[in-house]
Amino acid sequence: MSEGRTAPVTAERPLRADARRNYNLILDAAGSAVAQHGAEASLEDIARRAGVGSATLHRHFPSRHALLEAVFRDRVEALCAAARDLAADLDPERALVAWLRAVAVHIASNRGLAASLIHGARDPALDTTCHALVVNAGEALLANARRARAVRPDVAIIDLLKLANAVGLAMEQEADGAAEAERLLMLAIDGVRPRRARSARTTHSRDES
Repeated sequence: MSEGRTAPVTAERPLRADARRNYNLILDAAGSAVAQHGAEASLEDIARRAGVGSATLHRHFPSRHALLEAVFRDRVEALCAAARDLAADLDPERALVAWLRAVAVHIASNRGLAASLIHGARDPALDTTCHALVVNAGEALLANARRARAVRPDVAIIDLLKLANAVGLAMEQEADGAAEAERLLMLAIDGVRPRRARSARTTHSRDES
């Protein structure tokens, strides 16, 4: 996920190329470690995965909380980038469904990340910014799907995000939570489609059987 990622800059000057590379390596390693072991993943293990020393990790992220916030923000930015890519590559209905699946997997893969941030000295601006980014990304996909008459007119993006969030949180502590979150979300997503589309799908399924 390092492509297109913007590493932070110091007050004096941007990060050097090698420092920016280390920052991205640490962030990728931390994301993988959190998905596997949860928010309490070992910082030593993260440094080892990234191929850097502990001093380098702490130079970029002076605390566990700072690292977790960066992982959370990075995942949100990746979700927003995915929304743009899906809108360009798929028809409106498939793009929206694929993105909601990505949201559910994102939540399921957090493995206590959000809860850990809540209990720490969480930056309220991070919450506001990330929430707005996700809502705006999803609203663009939903608007496309509405124009294509692929969703019911009474469906709001907040409804869909609550659904994806609930499924993801339910699977957060499961060993295969990401895959199970995708499966459960697809069971629920049929209720989002217009009744006419659902009837056509049911009829098609019966004809095939």
